[in-house]
Formats: sequence, C-alpha cells, structure tokens
Amino acid sequence: MSARETILSALHARLSMLPAAALRGDVLPERVPSQGLLILRDGEPGEPEVTLSPLRYHYQHRAEIEAVVQGKDRDATFDTLTASIGAAIAADRTLGGLCDWVEAEAPRPVDLLVEGGASLKAAVIPVVLHYGAADALS
Repeated sequence: MSARETILSALHARLSMLPAAALRGDVLPERVPSQGLLILRDGEPGEPEVTLSPLRYHYQHRAEIEAVVQGKDRDATFDTLTASIGAAIAADRTLGGLCDWVEAEAPRPVDLLVEGGASLKAAVIPVVLHYGAADALS
C-alpha cells in the first residue's frame, strides 16, 4: 500500500472511532444518523517539494472531511461533532508516526434546506497531511 493510502486509511480509522458514522469517498446517504455523518474525501496531494540524497518527496496533502448533521438541535450537534474531530486529530498529530504533522482547518458551515425533512447543517473541513514518500507513486 502506498504511503498516501496508508495515511488516508489511518485518518479514516481515527474518524471511525467518533460517535458519528464515518464513510470514505461515498455519496451522501438519504438519511443522516442522529450523531452526524463524516465523509472523508481523498483530496489532492499537491505538488511535492523534492530533496535529494536520499531522494524524498514532501507533500502537504489536502484531504477533506465533509461533516453533516440533521435535526432540530443541529447547531449543538454540529459543534460537538467538529470539536470531536479536532480532538481526535490533536490526540495524535502524526497518525502513529505515518505523518510529520496533521492539522485541520476551520469549517465554514452552511444550512441546507431539505424538502419535506429537517434541514441539514454541513461543512467541508480541510485537513492538511504533511508527509514524505520515497517516490511520487509510493
């Protein structure tokens, strides 16, 4: 498995420990669980910085977590959910030594109206994964 896939899998595993349902790369389901829903998107590794001797590619990979909540207490649920994401990342900023550093950026929440149902509150939370790899495809 490539360093990129190993790191994204580790981040997904960390998100899966939260009370909200955590998916990876899936579409938004018809129903949002009461504790909320997280969808990890692989994002973009970006252009790496390269060092020589030994050859190493240094990435600042921007993955995204889509956080979605629904219901009448969605503001409080959303706040709890985003705080739990921050705490999960802060608990191990190297994902067990796989990354040099992991940092989430602030969400920009939006309220989405759902015809015939309770409104959604959602945001994309960018997560920057700093890591190195032996080559661009590993």
